[in-house]
Amino acid sequence: MSSEESLSPVAVPEDFVRAALRAAESRALPVGDVSVQAIAKEAGVSRSTLLRRLGGSRRALDEAVRAVGVDPTGQKPVRERAIDAAAALISSRGLTEVSLERVAVDAQCSVHSLYAAFGGRDDMLRAVFERYSPIVDVEAALARRSTDLRTTVRDIYARMAAAFDREPRVLPAIYAEVLARPQDDTVRPVMEHFVPRMFASVGRWLTEEIEAGRIRDLPLLPLMQQMTSPLVVHILLRPTAERVSNLPTPPLEEVCDIFAEAFLRAVALPSEDTPGRMP
Repeated sequence: MSSEESLSPVAVPEDFVRAALRAAESRALPVGDVSVQAIAKEAGVSRSTLLRRLGGSRRALDEAVRAVGVDPTGQKPVRERAIDAAAALISSRGLTEVSLERVAVDAQCSVHSLYAAFGGRDDMLRAVFERYSPIVDVEAALARRSTDLRTTVRDIYARMAAAFDREPRVLPAIYAEVLARPQDDTVRPVMEHFVPRMFASVGRWLTEEIEAGRIRDLPLLPLMQQMTSPLVVHILLRPTAERVSNLPTPPLEEVCDIFAEAFLRAVALPSEDTPGRMP
């Protein structure tokens, strides 16, 4: 065989890739730790046939497995590693410090891999925000919300608090950037993603509550801010407050109850069933 032929890429049959993944999954092992014999058995061929089809070694198979997004060494896919790395950077150094080059180093991948996984920095930041923001949880809560207004508000507060308190602390870091540099291009992709989603979910729900006569007819933006801002500010300042001696800090669950009750007292209209009382 000539050197040119030996360097030619081997076209690995898709069946072999699927067999390697099945063999790894059934043994709870990374693909790279599964023997060629086990993969051949899963593929329904002999070991010698498998190796011959792979060009004499399993390197081509490992590359084919990597091409479908699975690292044969057992590492998370590039997309997952990048989201984890970017989130840690945002938490520790701020949004402005997140570049594809820095994320590639921390995620142990190439910048080219990040472009392949996300398309660019903005899309990567949106993926991080999708993972660490409360928006997906809040949308889920509203999709199966209770008919009781107080229960729904309390559920949204709990999900927001959980997201803000989640490590790494991505949301507090992003809010700090938004407050410090609202016009900066570094916060633009997050805000362009966040604001329309919030209006599409929370805004629609509040509009329905207004139309049903359960809350006051107030402009939507101030109403949403009245609902979310007290809890957000408390959570942003909570780490500092906890370090101040003789300043009791209630449990976060109690804080959610306090702010939910305050919001309802401010905007809820009397229920027809119980005149003079909030729903």
